[in-house]
Parts: sequence; C-alpha cells; structure tokens
Amino acid sequence: MINEHYTHEAVILANGEYPVHPLPLQVLADAKYVVCCDGAANEYISRGHTPDIIIGDGDSLLPEYKKRFSSIIHQIPDQETNDQTKAVHYLQSKGIRKIAIVGATGKREDHTLGNISLLMEYMRSGMEVRMITDYGIFIPAQDTQTFASHPGQQVSIINFGAKGLKGKGLVYPLSDFTNWWQGTLNEAIAEEFSIYCTGEYLVFLVISDYL
Repeated sequence: MINEHYTHEAVILANGEYPVHPLPLQVLADAKYVVCCDGAANEYISRGHTPDIIIGDGDSLLPEYKKRFSSIIHQIPDQETNDQTKAVHYLQSKGIRKIAIVGATGKREDHTLGNISLLMEYMRSGMEVRMITDYGIFIPAQDTQTFASHPGQQVSIINFGAKGLKGKGLVYPLSDFTNWWQGTLNEAIAEEFSIYCTGEYLVFLVISDYL
C-alpha cells in the first residue's frame, strides 16, 4: 500500500516558499540527510541549520555562505535541468531511492507546475519520491495502486495518460480525465482507497489540519 510506513532516506529543500506547516517542517527536522537547492540554502542556514550538501549553479547562494560552506557545495552548471532535478539525480547517483521534497511550491507558479510535473520523470527513473507541501502530499503512481488514507480526507487524482481509470473507496467515480481539474476535489470514505488503471497519474492527499 502506498504511503503507509513510507520512510524517506533523504530530504530535498527546494527554492520555493519555505514550509510553515508542521508536517513538512517535521520532515525537514527529522531528515537524516538534507540536500538544499542553492537558493533554498540561504533560508535553511539562516534558521540555524547546516545542510549535508548544497546543489545548483551557485548563482542564488549568498556570497558569505558560498565561502563558509564551500566544502559542501556541489556546483552543477547544467542549464538543461532545474536544481530540484539536479538534487534528485545526485541522490540517485549515491544509491538513494526514497526522497521527500519540501519547499517546492509557492513563489512563481510556472516553477511550481514544473516542479510538480517532474515527479513523474523521477518515478520513471526508478525513484520513489513524495512532494510534501503546506497543504498536502503529491504521490506519483502508475497502474493499479492502493493508498493509505482516512475517511473524509480530500483527494485529487491528476491524470498523466492513464487509461481505464476507476476508483474504490472514493466519493466520486473516476474516468479517463483529459484535464487536470477534472480529478480534483474527491474524498476518501475509508482507511484506504484504490485506483485501478493502466498508466501514470498523480495523487494529491490533502493534510486535514492544513493552515
């Protein structure tokens, strides 16, 4: 079952809005290994933390931090991928497969959409990634899956080309949605729900006590 007993091996702090909800903040506080995208490192360090590594092209890192933390900066000038993806690829090269991403939403909407859509690419490369925001958890998935939930939890299913979409344990029926909005605002009615299909989709589980 997806999302039950999920334990990540590392956390990526992206350069969106810094988390304020207790869940992503706790994920960040409990992390065994923290990778900061270079712009995000400014806020993380200013709050008294030290990342295990800072990844990016280095353009967004404050000069004093660039000097002070030079030994943990992994500079990647490649402009064909964003810093979030560079961080995922770095962890993948270290044999780390289970990753939580926080701080990836907010600020510019185009960056937010890009960061969310990239979850599908990470899944295709064999990674098990969750994006945790101040409002919920994004889980990329494919084919038939069962997800841990609770009665009344708000759920959205965003279709990425899956066929034969059907659900069990949800208030509203599923179909082969052709637009992202069509699968939003559903609701779990039990401790788990299942999605039956062939292909890829993205699940968003709303945190019930969001701010």
